[in-house]
Amino acid sequence: MGRTLWLLLLFWLAVVIMTGKADGINNNFTSGGLFWSTAKEEGDLLHKAEAQDDSTTSAGDGDFDGGFSSLDGMLQWAIGHSDPVKLKERAEDFQRLSPSELNQRQMDVKELMEKLKTPSDAQLMKIAIDDLKNSSLSLEDRYRALQELLALVEPIDNANDLNKLGGLLVVMEELSNPDPDIRTIAAWILGKASQNNPVVQEQVLELGALAKLMKMVKSSFAEEAIKALYAVSALIRNSLVGQELFYAETGSVMLQDILRNASIDIRLRMRVVSLVGDLAESQSEDIGKAEMPSLRDRILLKSVVDLTASTDLDLQEKALVAIKNLLQLKTTEALVFKNFCALDDALDKMRKFLHDLMADESRRDYVMDVENLRSEVEFIFHEKLEEVQCHST
Repeated sequence: MGRTLWLLLLFWLAVVIMTGKADGINNNFTSGGLFWSTAKEEGDLLHKAEAQDDSTTSAGDGDFDGGFSSLDGMLQWAIGHSDPVKLKERAEDFQRLSPSELNQRQMDVKELMEKLKTPSDAQLMKIAIDDLKNSSLSLEDRYRALQELLALVEPIDNANDLNKLGGLLVVMEELSNPDPDIRTIAAWILGKASQNNPVVQEQVLELGALAKLMKMVKSSFAEEAIKALYAVSALIRNSLVGQELFYAETGSVMLQDILRNASIDIRLRMRVVSLVGDLAESQSEDIGKAEMPSLRDRILLKSVVDLTASTDLDLQEKALVAIKNLLQLKTTEALVFKNFCALDDALDKMRKFLHDLMADESRRDYVMDVENLRSEVEFIFHEKLEEVQCHST
């Protein structure tokens, strides 16, 4: 809605309130939450407008754009930003109106207020969900409805309302849609709603979406695979139930396959190695929780270590973070990293690679950060090896 229309409406409200009592019009009526209080004397209002001029001007247009907590706040803003002389002249014009004419003006304001009403987020979500339930809805409109839900579920309160409104089941059904774009955005919605939200995590897991999403990670459509993995990650992060279900669905094999396949979109490999690092970190932080044996799998560990040979610096950095977190697990076997994964050789080759990159001044700072991380991983690794040697003697 344009600024001019708002200002016009607020001006009308101010003038009608100022003049209503003088003309004997009944000012107490409601319009969708709009309450017309009995108007004050014209002189009082003008005095208040002049008194507020200094305080409201300093706030600038930011007050207007920021919204108002009540209709009273809107009116005070309108009066405070009006020219008192013109306001008085306009009020006098209104006082010359007949009761029927003034009543018509009030009805105009009421109609305008009805048009300015905006539905709540819950109402918008319900509209989108109802659209998705319509089997005859066009593909374009179906995608539009999903886009609206994607934007609406970001606030945690809205995400919690999704299941109450019947939206989780509806969105899950779209995971089987023949169109890859529809499946992609549906997975994205589930991931966004579940992220850092134990309530929705549990709801989605109970509805059985994890297995379907894990199959979608293998999709030949890159965006679908990436968004499906995003949803999987959101469902199992900091969720013991989610992680147990993930490993029960051979999740470790899925991770290995992606990490070992150099032809797969590098964004997907980055997300997978980041997920491995996150899973290891969450287990090391939860002292009372038994560590998942899948993170000790030799093939998985070697797949992560092998990423240090990548020429992509971002992927190398994420691999180092994952290795660091894996090394800090109590059940980690340092000799596996040494003898099976050849971590010593991998770190040494990476040191030489980073040294050569130092010649590029534009990347030097980032390269130094990665080198510092590499040195930290090397230190932790050697500490682990020393512990093994001490126990063996």
